[in-house]
Amino acid sequence: MSEPTGKYSITMPRDIAEAAKARSGPSGLSAYVAAAVARQIERDNLNELLQVAEAEHGPVTDEEIQALRDQLHKVRRQQTHGGADAA
Repeated sequence: MSEPTGKYSITMPRDIAEAAKARSGPSGLSAYVAAAVARQIERDNLNELLQVAEAEHGPVTDEEIQALRDQLHKVRRQQTHGGADAA
């Protein structure tokens, strides 16, 4: 069963509203806007989590980010090649 809904009035630039309406498809503008707001809330929550983590552990360095990207690429290559290390 879906969540209860409410009716709200929002104001946005006309060009954004028209572009959203054109892309909304059969689900309609309300569903499109609700999905966009839900994604923004997720981003806001992640940013808050990052701020807490950085306050406790310090900022993540570029080297740490690159090392994790390298690990991710290695795992994806292994999955693509049936477990063989394609390094």
